[in-house]
Amino acid sequence: MIQVQTSVPSPSSDHRRESLWIIVMGPAGCGKSTLAQHLAGALKLTFIEGDQFHPPENIQKMSQGIALDDADREGWLERLGAELLSYPGGAVLACSALKRSYRARLRQEVQQLCFVHLSVTQELANARVQARFGGHPFPSSLVASQFATLEDPRGEERVLQLDGAIAPSELCAKTLQWIG
Repeated sequence: MIQVQTSVPSPSSDHRRESLWIIVMGPAGCGKSTLAQHLAGALKLTFIEGDQFHPPENIQKMSQGIALDDADREGWLERLGAELLSYPGGAVLACSALKRSYRARLRQEVQQLCFVHLSVTQELANARVQARFGGHPFPSSLVASQFATLEDPRGEERVLQLDGAIAPSELCAKTLQWIG
């Protein structure tokens, strides 16, 4: 897997870390929540699960196997931007952020936002979503729509691309190395 190395905020010379906001992104089943939790723990930042900020209408649509559209996601992205800003020291958010316009919307809120894109095959994502325990509103029938919607973030500023098939501990180590 190609890793895109770009500059990210680095610790200041007096050993205090600057504020750091990271979004772990990718389609359902890529492992974004798992990695985001690992990173939040390692960085001593708050973990934010983006799915918890969907309005009830979005949850109902997804649970019925209906893919969300741009209009469905607009309010959700606004809520996520506000949530990120509520942590002035930084936070780690698990969020699909599938389209360039969604990432741009979040960057409007947080200027130095970093993204870690977990790239996986559709087959692996399907298998992972099918293996989830009850309580998650996202059925495996929607995985294909996520891949169809995904706009590859390569070439965008402050994006690290990783292979989501590798172990979460290794993904965390690679991300921490990238952050510096």
